[in-house]
Amino acid sequence: MSSNTETKDEIRRKVRAARQCLSNKDEASRRICERIFALPEYASAKVVMLYIDVRSEVRTTVLLNQALADEKVVAVPYCEGDEPVAWRVHSREELTPGAFGILEPSEALRHLPDRVIDPQAIDLICVPGVAFDTAGNRLGSGRGFYDRLLPKLRPGSLKIGLAFPCQLLDQIPCEQHDVPMDVVITSE
Repeated sequence: MSSNTETKDEIRRKVRAARQCLSNKDEASRRICERIFALPEYASAKVVMLYIDVRSEVRTTVLLNQALADEKVVAVPYCEGDEPVAWRVHSREELTPGAFGILEPSEALRHLPDRVIDPQAIDLICVPGVAFDTAGNRLGSGRGFYDRLLPKLRPGSLKIGLAFPCQLLDQIPCEQHDVPMDVVITSE
């Protein structure tokens, strides 16, 4: 789907348009979540970090609810200035719309001492992306949030890209600092 001559912005535009046109995002997202729940790494993970979906991304509500029900320590991201923070969430009700309309911890709860999680403690992280390739490379939104967060994880933390099939390309441009996913899970 992608050629070596396409720029990151061209790929972003094309894949976002394809993702927006999908009619079965909820069902496809449910299948992706089921595949994550079936992983032995999920079963053994004590600390799981999930993104909160926005717009046409793979839906993560099922993941959040199940991880909480499974009594995992569940972290969600937010930015403190330009720095990514992993924050322990106990329920979706603790989240309010923040930057770019993305749900994030309410201002009143952000600095509770037991809520900030050291990225080194994360066993499994589900990462959004605009596109992924078959080698696990990820093309994000261009703001660098996950480019700053992923290097802080300890070796052995499982990095999972969540994608609809239209987001999985043969090859995407990547740079030296990009951290590849260990696995990309799609609905197919």
